[in-house]
Amino acid sequence: MKPLFLLLLSSFVIPHSSFSAEPPPNIILMMGDDHGWEETGYNGHPHVKTPVLDDMAKTGFRFENFYAGHPSCSPTRASFMTGRHPNRMGTFNPGFSIRPEEITIAQLLAKAGYHCGHFGKWHLGPVKADSPTSPGAMGFHEWVSHDNFFELNPSLSRNGGPPEVIQGEGSAVVISEAIKFIDRASKNKQPFFTVVWFGSPHEPYSGLPEDLALYDDLPAKYKDKKVKLTSNETGGPTTRPQGEVLRERYAEITAMDRAIGTLRKHLATTGLRDNTLVFYCGDNGTSADGSLVLPHRGVKGQVYDGGVLVPGLIEWPSRIPQPRSTPVRATTSDLLPTLCALTGQPLPDRPIDGMDLLPVIDGKMTERPKPLWFWQFDVSHLGKTEPYIDPKLQQGTTPLAKKAGGKATRDFNNFRHTTITEADYIGPRAITNGRFKLVLHEAKKGGAVKQELFDLVTDPAEKTDLHEQQPDTVKKLETELREWQQSVLKSLTGADYRK
Repeated sequence: MKPLFLLLLSSFVIPHSSFSAEPPPNIILMMGDDHGWEETGYNGHPHVKTPVLDDMAKTGFRFENFYAGHPSCSPTRASFMTGRHPNRMGTFNPGFSIRPEEITIAQLLAKAGYHCGHFGKWHLGPVKADSPTSPGAMGFHEWVSHDNFFELNPSLSRNGGPPEVIQGEGSAVVISEAIKFIDRASKNKQPFFTVVWFGSPHEPYSGLPEDLALYDDLPAKYKDKKVKLTSNETGGPTTRPQGEVLRERYAEITAMDRAIGTLRKHLATTGLRDNTLVFYCGDNGTSADGSLVLPHRGVKGQVYDGGVLVPGLIEWPSRIPQPRSTPVRATTSDLLPTLCALTGQPLPDRPIDGMDLLPVIDGKMTERPKPLWFWQFDVSHLGKTEPYIDPKLQQGTTPLAKKAGGKATRDFNNFRHTTITEADYIGPRAITNGRFKLVLHEAKKGGAVKQELFDLVTDPAEKTDLHEQQPDTVKKLETELREWQQSVLKSLTGADYRK
């Protein structure tokens, strides 16, 4: 016979959900390749059509000032995955790999029970199975990925296997693979962490006829200016009228936008939309061949805002039921600490340059409490260096249209750097703290440092240099930047891995 208190307890029927916590959100992080801030309809571009991104901006959460962690692709991807500036791990330029000792979002979320998948451009090392910096080695359970970028009918590696050509428009292909992955995880009742890094709109450009037709008026509008890019036919450099190039570039952006729409519709029809965090950004500013210089100074490869300011959007109906936007400056380095806070994972025990954005998303933070840093490390002074990873393991396998040294594949680099010298501090660099941005660069090799100070609130185009009028602000920001560089260079020596 049951004791009286058990009989009484059994008379109360309490749903299981009353004892259990809310299920963890699914997470999808997407990134375009060379997609600058201005190249969206919602940011007022005069030509490009992005109805899906425009709808996300209208109904979700919009960062008015979202920054790539670096003005070029591989370094930004390193910041995206680790929450750290890429110079800490020697990912200096495109084609420099991440280091195997780095701790990624995928590794952390796997510990939290997420099934992790990567789809599309990787560019942090080879995607082959034996690479120590492949998506699999860096925490992803599944991947259908490319060493670099891709066009129509992309050649991708599935879980590190030999490259296989998948017919179709590149953005549609990687979204299709991501949807299959999401469906498998959902069937197994696992929360999913899905990273989709598109190959668009990186040159060389190619578009579907229906997308090209949307921009048939551009060749006549921009026929006089010639731009340099890659030939799809030869894989080598060519020069073409900018109007023809823009027609193809914008066709790629529109196709990418449509693919994102396919994903959103799938989440809605499968009942996953409400509890899925969907994020989109670019990896650096607009490339020079596609830039109309609207409305920011600079292009890809420069630390001015035109080189690092990108679209930044979040959709997450269960937490963001009403549309919101924020002027708070955020960056790709913020993703790891934000997702750690969201999933209850501790931050890695090493310097983290990003910050948790949940207070910003919830409307509780109106000013960024820490600076943003940008720095293009000057590799020209390095001389002979010791490879960090066996060069054979750094050889790529997935072909692309753009050839380098006559090759249609890409190999990667990373170097040991155990001794720091004064020369390591140079290279274009900037710090943004509050409303002011300080830009430093050497006017010529070995020459004096040029200083520029901008008030980004009143002068977002960075046209008016205030460094002579505000010497105290310059000194303060310069000191903060130098102290941060010291921390970064200490990381570069490998000190973070020896704890």
